[in-house]
Formats: sequence, structure tokens, C-alpha cells
Amino acid sequence: MLEDDALLFSLGDLADGQVNGTAVDEVEELREQLANLQAQFNAYRAEVQKSLITKLEDVDAPKEGNTRATNIHGAAEQDATQTLEEQVDSGYFESYSYNSIHEIMLKDTVRTDAYRDFIYENKELFQNKVVLDVGCGTGILSMFCAKAGAKTVYAVDNSGIIEKARQNVAQNGLQDIVKCIRGKIEEVALPTDKVDIIVSEWMGYCLLYESMLDSVIYARDKYLVPGGLMVPSHATLQIAPLADSEIQVSHVGFWQDVYGFDMTHMLEKAHREVLARPVDAEEIAADSATFLQLDLRTAAKKDLTFEKGYKFEWKEGHKLLEGLVIWFDIFFLASSEASLATSMTVPLAKKEGIVAFSTGPATKQTHWQQGVFLIEDSNVAPLAGEMVLGTVTYRKREELDRSLEITISWKTEKEHDLHAQTWDLE
Repeated sequence: MLEDDALLFSLGDLADGQVNGTAVDEVEELREQLANLQAQFNAYRAEVQKSLITKLEDVDAPKEGNTRATNIHGAAEQDATQTLEEQVDSGYFESYSYNSIHEIMLKDTVRTDAYRDFIYENKELFQNKVVLDVGCGTGILSMFCAKAGAKTVYAVDNSGIIEKARQNVAQNGLQDIVKCIRGKIEEVALPTDKVDIIVSEWMGYCLLYESMLDSVIYARDKYLVPGGLMVPSHATLQIAPLADSEIQVSHVGFWQDVYGFDMTHMLEKAHREVLARPVDAEEIAADSATFLQLDLRTAAKKDLTFEKGYKFEWKEGHKLLEGLVIWFDIFFLASSEASLATSMTVPLAKKEGIVAFSTGPATKQTHWQQGVFLIEDSNVAPLAGEMVLGTVTYRKREELDRSLEITISWKTEKEHDLHAQTWDLE
């Protein structure tokens, strides 16, 4: 017998991690790395949600003669007379004062590279132009524009991060071009009547979470010159079916046996919440369908509440419809007059020289990941080649404008009645 023969071990050895002393340790190390990566993806959402969670928690009672109270997280004091919407709005902006959010967004190379590439590859569009950066954050997009030759860039943000942006701008010698202004774009007074270009990274989970696009539309209507450039120019929303997925097992099945205990009461709202998760492309049971295309040059706020239809063809090799997956694609057109074909995809756009990126499961993951909508007690099992159709409805939650209520209906082409379910994204 060879000493330490790699073929001689028992299943007990595997469980104890003793196969040649290293194999199982390496597997555990890889698992830890995957867990850390997932944590980084979730950190962005956690920071934004931190301010929204406070609406459900108690706050310290105001002292006698004092109309202000501090919440249990030690956040900035809020006026006791503020409405719930105002408190959530205030907390939303404060959440963007943390470095961790901006670090995650800047390290999202799919996102940041797209803005950089469009701006640097179209310097002639920015030369000697006045630019408005709505929600400037650390100032990265503003500095891209300044480096591309912009005459003036107004960088506006209502978060405390604007002070860091001002320092970043000065540190890089761009303070004569980039002017940092703190406040909501709806309330500040810009030292100019019009701008030539508006640039903004306004996208949230499932595209419209956080409602920042409302502010961009306001800025466009008030400040952008006729024929001015919107960066990005277009966005589309995609939907696809989820089948044979580990997400259903890990998110729902987990509670059936937690260290030997039945905790299924924890599932009360498990099928009500939208999950931000990276989805394996192999779990997508059909080519995605586009159910909304937004032209940021003309879209109105009323267009952000909608009901749209979709249809896709079920692929062979998949069984039960377990949920729906939603993501968005972003396009940067260099002409204010150019139109985006309704059939345009990100791969096709790149072939045509258009800067674009996708947040879907078949591409490099972004910090947005995908929106997963798990179906409760689904019994729909389409056949290969069968059409699945339905509608998607987006609406803002009452008193919580930055949150979304999303209703999706579905059925196979042979069914008479639609199935439907509503989820909250908050």
C-alpha cells in the first residue's frame, strides 16, 4: 500500500476534511470567497435600505420643549413634524453619505466603464459645453466630463458626500470647471438658465427603485436646452422565467429545517419581497422579453407608473415556473435625434458601436444584480415551445415614493385564466 494514497480514504475522512489534508480546506476557502462576494453585492442594498427600515422602528421620545428626535441608529435628527415620506426621503439621502455605497458602485466596472467610455469616446460632444450631473456622488462622472473638455460642470447632490466630491475635484485640479452644489435638484438654484448635457447614474433595483429618475426628468424639463444630450439616453426593462432554481430552495426551503427546527412561520412574507440576487443563466427558461423602453429625452413622470404586456417561449429542458426575473439594459446614444430600435439588444448595440450595458444574468454581474420574484405555490409547467404571457405593473407605494409595488401576471397560451401576484421592493 502506498503511504497517503489519494485513492484510499473514507467518507468520514471527507466530512472531517482530512483527504490529503488540503482538498476540503480548499473547498471551504472557495465557499468563503463566494460568500464574501455575495456580501459585497448585498452591501449596497443594505446601506440604502438602512434609512427606509427606520420608518418601522421606534424613535426616542422628544424631550420636553424639544421638537426633534434622534432615531435608535443614531442617524441625523429629524423634525417630529415631518411626514413619513419626508423622513424616508431624508434618510435616503443620508444613506448615500457612506463611503461603502460609493466604493461598491465605483468598483462596478460594468457601470463605471460605460459612462467613462461614452464620455471619453465622444469628447467632441462635451467640448466647451455646460454639463449638469444630477446626484453626482463622489464626483466621478463630473470629472470625466471635465477631462473630456466641458467648460463647466454643475455637480449636484443632496447627500453629505458632496463635501467629499468637492475635495476630490480640488485634489485633481478641476475646481475651476466642476462646481459642487448641495441640495435637491428640485430646490437648488443653478447659476445658469440652461445646460447642454445632463449626465446621471440614476438607476435603482429593477430600474426604478429609489425614484431618482423623477429628479432627472425634472432637471431635464427645467434646464436642458432643446436638442440637448441625455447621458444615458435610453433604458429597457427585461423579464424572463425562473425555473429549477437553487434560489427557491435556499430562500424558502431553508426555513423548513433550521438546525432541526421548523421555522416556516418566517415565510409569512417570503413571497411578498423582491430579492436582489445574481441568477444563474442556466436557470432562465426562455429568452427575455422587453416590456418597457424608456427614451430619457422624452419620458415623463407619468410613464414610470405603468402596466405592460410580455410574452416569451419556454425552452426545452426546464420544468416548473418558479418565479420571474427582471433586469434592465442601458444605452448611450451620441445623437439627441437618433432613435433606439425596439428590437435593440446590448450585444447588437455594441456591434453597431453604441455604448451599452446589461444587468442581466448572462453578462458580468453588476451591483444591481437581478430582481427575483418567487411565485408562491406555482403549478405552471409549460411545455417546450409553449408561449408564456402576462403583464407587469409598476406603481409607487403610497407615502413611500422611493419604494415600488410590482404586480406580475402570467399564464401559458393554453390556459384561460391569468395567475397574478404582487411583490414589494423596499
